[in-house]
Amino acid sequence: MEIEQETSVAEPSIGISEKETKDGDSAIAGEEYAYLDATGFTSELFKIEVRGLPKYYGISELKKLLNAKLKLSTNKIKIMKPGSPFIFICFRNQEDREKAIKALQGYKWKGKELSAFEAKPAADPLVRRRKEASEGNGEPVNAKRRTVEASATALAYLSYDEQIVQKQSEMENVLQKFGKELWTTVPTLRSFVEKQRELYAGLPCELEAIRRSPVQDGYRNKCEFTVGKDAQGTKRVGFRVGSYSNGFLEVESVQKLKHIPECMKKTVTIFEEYVQASSLEVYSAETYQGYFRQLTVRMSHATGQVMVIVGVHLQALSEAEQKDLKQSIVDCLSSEAGKAAGVCSIYFEVIQKRQQGQYTNPIEHLYGETHIDDEILGLKFRISPQAFFQINTLAAGVLYQCAIDLAAPDNNTSVLDICCGTGTIGLCFARHCKQVLGVDIVPQAIEDAKYNAERNGIENCKFYSGNADDFIMSLIRNANIVQEQKESIIAIVDPPRAGLHVRSITQLRNARGLDKLVYVSCSPQSAIKNWVDLMRPCSKQLRGEPFVARKAIAVDLFPHTPHTELVILFEREPEPAADGQGVTPSADKQVNP
Repeated sequence: MEIEQETSVAEPSIGISEKETKDGDSAIAGEEYAYLDATGFTSELFKIEVRGLPKYYGISELKKLLNAKLKLSTNKIKIMKPGSPFIFICFRNQEDREKAIKALQGYKWKGKELSAFEAKPAADPLVRRRKEASEGNGEPVNAKRRTVEASATALAYLSYDEQIVQKQSEMENVLQKFGKELWTTVPTLRSFVEKQRELYAGLPCELEAIRRSPVQDGYRNKCEFTVGKDAQGTKRVGFRVGSYSNGFLEVESVQKLKHIPECMKKTVTIFEEYVQASSLEVYSAETYQGYFRQLTVRMSHATGQVMVIVGVHLQALSEAEQKDLKQSIVDCLSSEAGKAAGVCSIYFEVIQKRQQGQYTNPIEHLYGETHIDDEILGLKFRISPQAFFQINTLAAGVLYQCAIDLAAPDNNTSVLDICCGTGTIGLCFARHCKQVLGVDIVPQAIEDAKYNAERNGIENCKFYSGNADDFIMSLIRNANIVQEQKESIIAIVDPPRAGLHVRSITQLRNARGLDKLVYVSCSPQSAIKNWVDLMRPCSKQLRGEPFVARKAIAVDLFPHTPHTELVILFEREPEPAADGQGVTPSADKQVNP
């Protein structure tokens, strides 16, 4: 199931069919809705609108309501904007749509009564933009055509010192917003917030100076390149400079981008020449026709290895034609030029419409190594083609060391690695603590984590496959700490951009013995709600004592871009005194670095 921010629909139910237009507009309407008959597209035909949603809800909560509790077979959820009282949901057929309307109409969720009804398809945004351009004799209204440099490396025009100053300021703004949210939504913490602001120049906790990336140019170890055409119609392998919704599908060269390493640029050039010479067309997002869609390149800073994953729409290729295509890809990328670029591993990815419960496309190993290896803080890590690995390897070492320094574990500490991926953070913690217990929802990631532990001779780590939302309490029990011996638990959370599900926050709050929590966020703006929930007073749901934000450190993993990682240390407040009087956070409590 896909979730996207809806940008092409400004008002509910504005889609129309050709039959509903006046005669003079039928040709235009036909163009704007021709995509409904295109190969590979159906979901807009079976769309519903849901109204009356609560003001605050998480995407994961919504997905579980629709798919787990109500057993609906959703295909795509279209969010208008965060906190919007209505959304659109697409299905694969009319039967699924009717079932959803019946289930959601009058359903009560979070104190709100929902309403659901059929929604008409949205007009094709690309056609609409072109119509605007023709009527205006120029660029589409509100056009956002930018260069590939401005799209991919928006801060590259600044010196690195200037970038660092700007990013530190941005993190101050994020923490100020965090403080405002605490002030507004948790009135009992207002005096605490005021004291913190006095101590830390208007911030709700201490913010150290941003940590710089050890390398600023050519740092990316993974890039997903689009295969398409530039404004002149030449086949290109690079980055798209616009989006379907704003009417631009052109792909531009990445050769001048500062953050892409030379081995990747060489690999892109080799594959681009292959695509240009091929009789097969590149894939078109407009017509759903064509074959070559994407080129993913991973590389190791430690070894120079390059892994290539070629993404293709098979269309109606026969088995024999597919075999020939795969062989020609291997011949191209394993050539002398490919080997000179470092290519040692080639995969073939079949890009297709994903079915319910399918999160990745099928991939096939074609050539060379099945994995590549890299190093962080002196540890060696195996990287699978679809595994998560921080894209700036050297800066990841800085990030993990900051987390270790903030957490300050010792030989009596058990570390819970929530959303552990391939175990990179947990394994870096292992030498500083009693044991590490990690959990991740992706089984292959857990296999990689176990392999990485064995490879590095680390014996005090255990990794489990499962949903972190349901597994935290099990990890606490498995830690088997003895509080009388001053043993403690620290949780390290490094969630996806959307943050942790409310169930994970609840379990972390209710976990006895968990005294510290280090929150690593790649999207600090999105994590603010999580941080506020960690600090809320006790309630029926949040029974454990609240945490308090003590110290934050920003780490620049993404030079030349606006993105920054932020690490925050939260410490548990003491339990209420025996007289039953609650405690309020102590503003002057010191944190040992």
